[in-house]
Amino acid sequence: MASKPINVRLEFSSAFEMLDFVQLVSDRIGHDVGLDDDAVHWIGVAIRESVINAIKHGNRNDSSKHVFVEFEADVREPELVISVRDQGTGFDPETLADPLAPENLLKASGRGIFFMRNFMDEVQLQRAPEGGMAVRMVKKLAAGG
Repeated sequence: MASKPINVRLEFSSAFEMLDFVQLVSDRIGHDVGLDDDAVHWIGVAIRESVINAIKHGNRNDSSKHVFVEFEADVREPELVISVRDQGTGFDPETLADPLAPENLLKASGRGIFFMRNFMDEVQLQRAPEGGMAVRMVKKLAAGG
């Protein structure tokens, strides 16, 4: 658990070249809050999938639109909260196809949100008040370290 609050906000144009930077920040924060290498890796996969979705599906690869990523950890609450928001038109999360359904098993897309839900303790998808789609992911941390 972080000994002091963490609040890191990133804003960048829709460019896949930013994925490695987001990964570096994610890895650093994960270690700072006391997560082991495995947890840091899987959180990184969830964040990477979320950012890819924001760039590709949300912002439709439009470099004039931005992606916002925020990392928060507070000493009073043993969890790491990661939020990713795009500036796209959004979608209804209830309409997502099940990637484990037989007809979807061989499809190349549709697994990002599935991965997020499996690697994080909580995942919420909703339209952001300021526009676009927002994903809020929570990873519970061990209290006291």
